Amino acid sequence: MSHIFMPLTLPNGQIIPNRLCKAAMEENMAEAGQVPGKALVNLYQQWADGGVGIILTGNVMVAPDAMTGPGGVYLGAETLAQGDNKTRFQTWAKAGKSGGAKLYMQISHPGRQIYATQGTEPVSASATKVTMEGPAEKMFTQARALSGDEIRGIIKRFADTAHAAEMSGFDGVQVHAAHGYLLAQFLSPLTNLRDDEWGGPLENRAKLLLQVVREIRARVDPDFGVAVKLNSADFQRGGFDIDDAKQVVDWLNGEDVDFVELSGGSYESAAMMGMAEDGRAQSTIEREMYFLEFAKDIGAAANMPLMVTGGVTKRETAEQALAEGDVAMIGIARAMGYNPNIPNDWKAGTNLHVPLPVVTWKNDLLKGLANMAMTKMNLYRMGDGLPPKTAPRPLISTIKQQLKQSAQTKRYKTWLAER
Repeated sequence: MSHIFMPLTLPNGQIIPNRLCKAAMEENMAEAGQVPGKALVNLYQQWADGGVGIILTGNVMVAPDAMTGPGGVYLGAETLAQGDNKTRFQTWAKAGKSGGAKLYMQISHPGRQIYATQGTEPVSASATKVTMEGPAEKMFTQARALSGDEIRGIIKRFADTAHAAEMSGFDGVQVHAAHGYLLAQFLSPLTNLRDDEWGGPLENRAKLLLQVVREIRARVDPDFGVAVKLNSADFQRGGFDIDDAKQVVDWLNGEDVDFVELSGGSYESAAMMGMAEDGRAQSTIEREMYFLEFAKDIGAAANMPLMVTGGVTKRETAEQALAEGDVAMIGIARAMGYNPNIPNDWKAGTNLHVPLPVVTWKNDLLKGLANMAMTKMNLYRMGDGLPPKTAPRPLISTIKQQLKQSAQTKRYKTWLAER
């Protein structure tokens, strides 16, 4: 039998029908009020119909003034009691689960990685700033260090969001502690310069993540899933590295975590886009599976199943990774924006490779923006009930995405001011 289509039982007893997961992508498709609507329901219905085992949503934010993008979804303690919001989230959950998949809500706080155009104050472990090259340097502003009381408030926000997700019909949450977002900022010695109980040695820097997991577990039923997305490394000199990741996974072994997804990088080092300058990350790009080599090392410390995502476009790649036994689940993110039916196709032995468009621009930052824009435009098309394009044009997609984001920013600012 294919390794891909063997069922998997998670520690909480949930049975996953196959090892292919629709990994999280930042959809930024919320309707007015930062809530799900028809577009997200249509999109997740297509992915559910495609036959995946687990669907991980894009970022759902735990704080209204801390969004990874102006079109993001927000779910707080008060959200479900307002208007028809509970029905909206329940409808989204029903669509995502309709094909038999388990649906996990990825919950996140961006910390300092908030676009300056959104007009909200970025916060972080310490007063630092996202550093980018050229004009992109102006995309972010200096963050303010969080106080101890604010940190405890954020822990509660994560638990509030997880509880609301459970009340909406989701099967679990994935705590986002990767890609340079707030929990990753606490983990990294480059961004966590604190000298109190939340900084210094790794044990202190990991405290926020561990406390978030514990608080969520205290608020949800035992059979509700709690997963973590963790960087295998930051791919920045002196940052969070693979030895740190092994230790954090070892600590997570004792926290009733159902699986850990391994990724890497941040806005400053976009390893999740296959663009990091780290030698070992680059060496895996030809094989796809950017972080598989790291999973081999980290797997020795993990008692829970591991999931790896990043660059998978071929069934052969996924089969090989699962056959080697280091990971239990394979995440497919970007390719699902070009073919939402990948699991069903691979099960039937068709479309075994999903070719992705290649952007040949020399500037790595612009290249990354174009890759994301092309994928997002396909997500918007699917949200409108249209099929994705196999070869969208990078320049047109980038321009359209910037225009859409500008309109979303105006709407978001109005919503925030009226709260």
